[in-house]
Amino acid sequence: MRRQVLLFILVLPLAAVLGQASYSIPEEMEKGSLVCNLAQDLGLDVKRLKSGKARIHSGDSAEYIELNRERGVLLIKQRIDRETLCGETTPCALHLQMILENPIELFRITIEITDINDNAPSFASTEKHFEISESAVIGSKFVLEKAIDADIGTNDLQSYSLKPTLNFALKLENQADGSKKVEMVLQKPLDREQQEKISLLFTAVDGGQPRMSGTMQITVNVLDANDNAPIFTKPLYKATLTENSPKGTSVITVRASDKDGGSNAEISYAISNSKRRLSDLFQIDRKTGEVILIGEIDYEKTKLFQIDIEASDNGGLSDSSKILVDITDINDNSPQMKILSKSDSILEDSPESTVIAVLSVNDPDSERNGEAKCNINNDIPFKIQNTMNGFYSLVTEIALDREASSQYNISVTCSDEGVPSLSSSVTLTLQISDVNDNAPVFERGSYEAYIVENNTPGLSIFTVRARDADWNQNARVSYILEDSSVNGVPVSSYVSVSADSGVIHAVRSFDYEQIKDFHFRVKAQDGGSPPLSSNVSVKIMIQDQNDNPPQVLYPVQTGGSVVAEMVPRSADVGYLVTKVVAVDVDSGQNAWLSYKLQKATDRALFEVGLQNGEIRTIRQVTDKDAVKQRLTVIVEDNGQPSRSATVIVNVAVADSFPEVLSEFTDFPHDKEYNDNLTFYLVLALAVVSFLFITCLVVIISVKIYRWRQSRVLYHSSLPVIPYYPPRYSDTLGTGTLPHVYNYEVCRTTDSRRSDCKFGGAGSQNVLIMDPSSTGTMQRMQSEKSILDEPDSPLEQKPPNNDWRFTQGQRPGPSGATGGPEVAMGTGPWPQPPTEAEQLQALMAAANEVSEATATLGPGTMGLSTRYSPQFTLQHVPDYRQNVYIPGSTATLTSNPQQQQATAQQATQQALPPPQASAQPEPPKAAQTPASKKKSTKKEKK
Repeated sequence: MRRQVLLFILVLPLAAVLGQASYSIPEEMEKGSLVCNLAQDLGLDVKRLKSGKARIHSGDSAEYIELNRERGVLLIKQRIDRETLCGETTPCALHLQMILENPIELFRITIEITDINDNAPSFASTEKHFEISESAVIGSKFVLEKAIDADIGTNDLQSYSLKPTLNFALKLENQADGSKKVEMVLQKPLDREQQEKISLLFTAVDGGQPRMSGTMQITVNVLDANDNAPIFTKPLYKATLTENSPKGTSVITVRASDKDGGSNAEISYAISNSKRRLSDLFQIDRKTGEVILIGEIDYEKTKLFQIDIEASDNGGLSDSSKILVDITDINDNSPQMKILSKSDSILEDSPESTVIAVLSVNDPDSERNGEAKCNINNDIPFKIQNTMNGFYSLVTEIALDREASSQYNISVTCSDEGVPSLSSSVTLTLQISDVNDNAPVFERGSYEAYIVENNTPGLSIFTVRARDADWNQNARVSYILEDSSVNGVPVSSYVSVSADSGVIHAVRSFDYEQIKDFHFRVKAQDGGSPPLSSNVSVKIMIQDQNDNPPQVLYPVQTGGSVVAEMVPRSADVGYLVTKVVAVDVDSGQNAWLSYKLQKATDRALFEVGLQNGEIRTIRQVTDKDAVKQRLTVIVEDNGQPSRSATVIVNVAVADSFPEVLSEFTDFPHDKEYNDNLTFYLVLALAVVSFLFITCLVVIISVKIYRWRQSRVLYHSSLPVIPYYPPRYSDTLGTGTLPHVYNYEVCRTTDSRRSDCKFGGAGSQNVLIMDPSSTGTMQRMQSEKSILDEPDSPLEQKPPNNDWRFTQGQRPGPSGATGGPEVAMGTGPWPQPPTEAEQLQALMAAANEVSEATATLGPGTMGLSTRYSPQFTLQHVPDYRQNVYIPGSTATLTSNPQQQQATAQQATQQALPPPQASAQPEPPKAAQTPASKKKSTKKEKK
């Protein structure tokens, strides 16, 4: 690497010592490469760089260079591409400033970036088509597109070549800007009849080492008769354009003439390709040749434009010229101010001419438009001085007094000399602070913290805090991890402390098995000068985590051979076969191990000690026991979640070694086969068991369903006539029967399905209505009565209010007649049954039941003519629990004080409202025996 060093030392009357150094480096250096030893070149000590907080200011440029304070050298921070940084500008240099504090010093550093051959020549297009008339004269010129090479100097484009050279040759012409104008010259007449299309390879080569090149394919189509090329009126056009001109501004109009006529005289204009993307800034009218501005022009970026233009006719002949556009500057930039260094606070005992801030002022305009002057507001004890071109220092003018003013707002204004003048300003706030006389104090005398092992690196452990009684900068506490070692390793590889917040982070993942605790010290230092500090002891304790599975030490698992424990057939109960030995490197309950027998050839023969891992026999060994016994023992720890390990113990039940050897010869080979066979046998057994249980459940369900149907459904073709409940209780106390009897009779045409049940006296089953509830009946019967009637519900709901007995359905004389309304079941009873009719119906029912039991046989039951043939007793429900009046929600009770009121309420609820119109309803379908049995259990009287 070539490096040039130029060092200047300039001593000014100010407190700062200024100097200048120049270096030269090639582009594309690797990141971290050494640029120079700045401290040595400037004659500075490395300690001065640290104490002065040396830093590099790069202005508007990107940060390509960084300063290493520890070594005092400049390093490459990121790759430098000269073409991106400077383009065509030469020389290409970085202008840096190094600033030191306490006292403030400023050094200017210039680093020139030299070019290397890292860009190959390239064409804007890979193909070029020409249409040339066969009548073209020898010496006709055809402008070729120039190649672009971003490099400069010897690495830039050097030469062109054209192959083959049978008809054409290259002509190069040097131009004022250093580029070369490339033309293809016809040196042999064309003959379209011999060759209609010619293919040429145009190559551009640079001068770098190694050389790099770019190619373009040229295709020439030979045409007929166009023997005059266009000619520009001037070989060079000049124009002037003011910067910031609006888009659409006309720059200049060029013209070319062609002696040909017709279509061959039609000329089209175009802008040739160049290194600069001029097509983004300028546009030429293809017909008129007017050049128009389509982009933004900035004098500070480019002061002169050279536009290569081309005029071509329809025959493929062309001529070239160029336009030089000179850009005029205007005062469109205000001075740019940047604070390079400033002090937020200053001690009240600071001496005069103490530097408070350093500013850089730059105006990109030219001449007087770029000359700037700076001043500050009045009545403040400060002044501003121009230390060097473009740099100003703000210093104290007289001694400061914090008691007079603890804060100053300093406004710095810079104005240029342009017309009209542009200015910019910045305001600095300066605090006047006290001296530093208080050291930081930690909240505790020492700290202890716990962290679980296997933590994530970077995890926050806890926070240490210290407070400083001083003000502002003197009270700003920074936390530093003091240098120490833990087991010979620096403590910084275990933990780190945030300098601002005091948060202690784990740098690595801790392992309890390697380190259980460690100590270190944290120092709190304030920002005063000189700084004061204090330290505190911190202890970190690692908590164990169940992160290690048990490790089996014995028996040792071997992959190539089978190791078996021998058990003689004469072994008694409790014989010690072997002992599984395992350890867990964890601690506490995470290391408590338990042993379990997971799988065994014969579980009834062996057992494993839960705590000690001893494998013992649990019964007497017999001759029937297999010689090969395979035991799988699982070892689990007591952690959460627990971890485990398994070990396979082969046991040979034999008295002699040859017997063991013959049995265990094929042991490893049968393992996979036996495991597969066991799996399929278990799977088959599970499937067969599932099918058997499913079939059994289906059969039982069908049997239960048929049994219930046989009890509920009775196949009978006789019509079903609702019967007034045979059980009747005189709630008014005027009846003559001392007891109420109930019975159930089931008769069909098939007498084998007939059933008859007799009940006892029912006076003890009279229900009393609960005064506090209107819909619930409390049953006053014993548990024996409940068991006698399993089908009776514990609590029945009141019947639907729409339910009625028709007049023809009621027994007794009152059921002999009934109007249409009563027959439809929508109206009330016109004449409620008298007590005599009710008693008569009850006695008739009891007599018919007694006759039916005496003459029970195939056919119908012997009933009186009153109920035959229209009425057949299918199933009479039991009404022992609840007694309801049809069409009412009232409940009958045997309470003498409430009988009269209950009877009247039931009669009123059975009648519909007077205003309700009696609209006949269609007759309901006849009830089946099953539905009748269910409905009669809910109907109460």
